[in-house]
Amino acid sequence: MALRNAVLAALLEGESSGYDLAKSFDASIANFWMATPQQLYRELAGMEAEGLLAARVVRQERRPDKRVFSLTEAGRAALREFVAEPPRPGSVRDELLVKVQALDDPEGDSGSEAVREFVEERARWARGKLDRYRRLRDRLLDGRSEDDHLRDAERVGPYLTLLRGISFEEENLRWCERVLAVLDARARAARPADRT
Repeated sequence: MALRNAVLAALLEGESSGYDLAKSFDASIANFWMATPQQLYRELAGMEAEGLLAARVVRQERRPDKRVFSLTEAGRAALREFVAEPPRPGSVRDELLVKVQALDDPEGDSGSEAVREFVEERARWARGKLDRYRRLRDRLLDGRSEDDHLRDAERVGPYLTLLRGISFEEENLRWCERVLAVLDARARAARPADRT
């Protein structure tokens, strides 16, 4: 999937500045698509040049003027075309998994302490993302039940993708806890028994 498709989907919420779109990516879209602000601004410029987006300047007092982007009919058509295409199967490309895979080097230091730190950091990262996603879910629900929200909301896609982000980070956290438990058990087993 190209970044442009995530941008088109994000702009279904309405017109947005590049800055606000970057915040939106960080807060909600990041649960399924990551982009740096620089990538996002480049993509916006390219999409505008292709006629997928329209931009207008909003004058602001005491701040620089800002440009806000909205979908054009060509942009909506491109999004409809993308939605109709079958998705490619997802794949995992995670450097941490390669490090965990390499733990058992029989020829030298296993690197387990370094890997342990990396896994602990991943667990902290997953907890932080879970906290943010759960706060976002609470804001979306706004005191309503999930059933009420899904029945009454104008758009359910953002909520459904948020649920996927939550379950993804919950699984990341479960995996990290399991890896740490295995590493702890192996370290205990490798220690010589105390002789008293």
